[in-house]
Amino acid sequence: MSDSVNQPSNAQFTRYLPLLAVIIGAGVGWWLFRDYLSFQALADNRDALIAFRDANYLLTTAVFILAYALIVAFSLPGATIATLTGGFLFATFPGAFYNVLGATAGATAIFLAAQTSVGAKLGAKLEGAEGVTKKFKDAIDENQWSALFLLRLVPAVPFFIANLLPAFFEVPLRRYVISTFLGILPGAVVYTSVGAGLGEVFERGETPNLGIIFEPQVLFPILGLCALASLPVILKAVRGKKGL
Repeated sequence: MSDSVNQPSNAQFTRYLPLLAVIIGAGVGWWLFRDYLSFQALADNRDALIAFRDANYLLTTAVFILAYALIVAFSLPGATIATLTGGFLFATFPGAFYNVLGATAGATAIFLAAQTSVGAKLGAKLEGAEGVTKKFKDAIDENQWSALFLLRLVPAVPFFIANLLPAFFEVPLRRYVISTFLGILPGAVVYTSVGAGLGEVFERGETPNLGIIFEPQVLFPILGLCALASLPVILKAVRGKKGL
């Protein structure tokens, strides 16, 4: 009798282990590395990083991508600095590719942790809901590609939220990975290019312009991509009204 009672509770606890590991890792990572994930730390160690990259390029690439993935997976406050570092070490290209690869891997890890723990259960509850909640869930389901790309493209949406939210709406893993990789690419190229010019910024003793993504020459093309991602939803709504 006791074994039959304990088995479901053990299974339930095991299901929450991935998300628990992310939460614990985030706390430990923030405590241990918060002083190292900063622009000042990058400026202070720039010569050592360049020397190590020149002597061990492949190892530097692998370590960088892994470190970026861990920063994103544990939602540590250093993703922007990591993106700048990718540009500083590897130039705009292939630095942007390394940045996107690491970010996508980390985002996928936290997505899977959330989906396997609470995502499936919450998704089932939303599916059985009624009223506005049900309509919102159905709208997301019918326009998943557009919704996923908008989450990634809109600069105002925090990266952490965009990583977690799809896990609660039963988004397929393949669709999540593709939309993440392509959706974060424009912003990654912008910040990687800023990182590629850090050498001159360091020489002048200045700090980079991290608000560049909100400047018109950068923001308007991204808003154009947002409009393009929204187009299928708009067309579907228009056709629906015509059908009425």
